[in-house]
Amino acid sequence: MKKYDVVALGELLIDFTENGQSGQGNPLFEANPGGAPCNVLAVLSKLGHKTAFIGKVGNDFFGEQLKRAIEETGINSAYLLVDKLVHTTLALVHTYPDGERDFSFYRDPGADMMLTADEIPEELLKDTKFFHFGTLSMTHEGVRAATKKAVNLREMLLFANAAASLITTRKGALRVMPDRREIESLMEAGA
Repeated sequence: MKKYDVVALGELLIDFTENGQSGQGNPLFEANPGGAPCNVLAVLSKLGHKTAFIGKVGNDFFGEQLKRAIEETGINSAYLLVDKLVHTTLALVHTYPDGERDFSFYRDPGADMMLTADEIPEELLKDTKFFHFGTLSMTHEGVRAATKKAVNLREMLLFANAAASLITTRKGALRVMPDRREIESLMEAGA
């Protein structure tokens, strides 16, 4: 049995969201923990799933805030690394009157970009049912290599490809889905 239901990799950052105006008419911003991969994990944790996060924050106040935040939501933070040289990634979020949002990222670089391939905990990835990653982890070479190494849950990819290949040979959809035995038989035949 796998130890984790879902492990995610990617950005963990502070979203500075507008929260009113000062007495002088200047916008006030609230520092909210954010980042799409951890947002996914937070809801899954609240629904009772065991989750863990792989990523990097800066050795600063915001990094400490983010670590506390994910721990409070039940996400395992043991794989959250701290970069001693690069600050935690920040995003300023402007909300328009119609509810649309505009993001300005401060990550040139940001700590989330500093995750490297040799920092990927391969044993953790073998011990999870599902792996999730965000698109920001594919924007810069170092963290892109780390993401590619993590995606490389060979077992998960083989299982998914075997299931997909069986489905494509059948007419219909819902009633023709393969069961675990069929998928594993195909995987063994291909090995």
